[in-house]
Amino acid sequence: MELTERKKKVLRSVVDLYIRTAEPVGSKAIAELPDMNYSSATIRNEMSDLTVMGYLEQPHTSAGRVPAAAGYRLYVDELMADYRLSMDETQSINNAIEEKMQRVDKMLEKVAKLVSQATDLPAISAASRYGGATVRRFELIFAGQGSVILVVMLSDEQVLNKLIKLPVQVQQSDLQVLSAVLNATMTGLSPEEFTPELLQRVMEAAGDAGVLVPVIMEFTAETLRGHGNTNMAVAGQMRLLGLPEYQDVGKAQKVMSSLDEEALSNLPAIMQNQNGTKVLVGPENVASELKDTSVVMTKFDIGDGMQGMIGVVGPTRMDYAKITARLSYFAESLSKMFAKPEQPQLPEGKED
Repeated sequence: MELTERKKKVLRSVVDLYIRTAEPVGSKAIAELPDMNYSSATIRNEMSDLTVMGYLEQPHTSAGRVPAAAGYRLYVDELMADYRLSMDETQSINNAIEEKMQRVDKMLEKVAKLVSQATDLPAISAASRYGGATVRRFELIFAGQGSVILVVMLSDEQVLNKLIKLPVQVQQSDLQVLSAVLNATMTGLSPEEFTPELLQRVMEAAGDAGVLVPVIMEFTAETLRGHGNTNMAVAGQMRLLGLPEYQDVGKAQKVMSSLDEEALSNLPAIMQNQNGTKVLVGPENVASELKDTSVVMTKFDIGDGMQGMIGVVGPTRMDYAKITARLSYFAESLSKMFAKPEQPQLPEGKED
């Protein structure tokens, strides 16, 4: 079944109306829109097709339709119109940043609160250093009694170790080969670069000691993630209780319990190699508790080798265009605020 331009127009109208009303949308409501020149029967047929295609859902037999996760995904990627901030919104954000961001010592908490106030949704802010720690060197020390000590020396001078049980067939000479392979292939890498392809390549090169590589790679990746030097703050979780989707106390409690620094700690890593704004719709989220929510994130530059991230968590029917515009403006303003002024140029012939 082809996703025609007419189907896209109907889908966009369903999402727009559902964002505004939080009520299932019927064909009659869409037919009454000023820019809709199709009959109610035609729209009803298109909505039926969109439901079969997985873009819409029908909560009850007699009710209208609501967007499915795939519908929101298409809306975010192709259909939503640009949202232009009003002068009042721009001034309000500028005033909030100027008045409440005078000190940087509690920057994350303040940013999270400001973003939550501006979007009326739970907000996240994070800061991390570019690159993070990497492995400088691996050492494998034969410990006897069928064991080996893995020593991992990091670029920030930290040293960690792990005791690993050896398979019977692995000898000390095999460990020497493995050590050389590890130092040739797995130093200077970020956790994201420890791919299945790298694992396979290292295992093949290590010979009989290759059976130890999965354990070593897993320990190393977890070690680097734990030394990522990322700080995070979350604010505004209680704002979910004012939304129609979370009038069910059990559902609200389940989502709110997942909105903490530990559960959301993977989000900054998702943004590490991402430019612009990232939107995770429903099942795309890293935590199973967030499968019925959406997360919108963007980055900003703090300076001094630091990178910031801001984002919001909310229902899948959130106004993506407005949220994206506000987060982008926040990010641009914060980058400018943290930018260091250029040093004045000295006249030629003069020195400090």
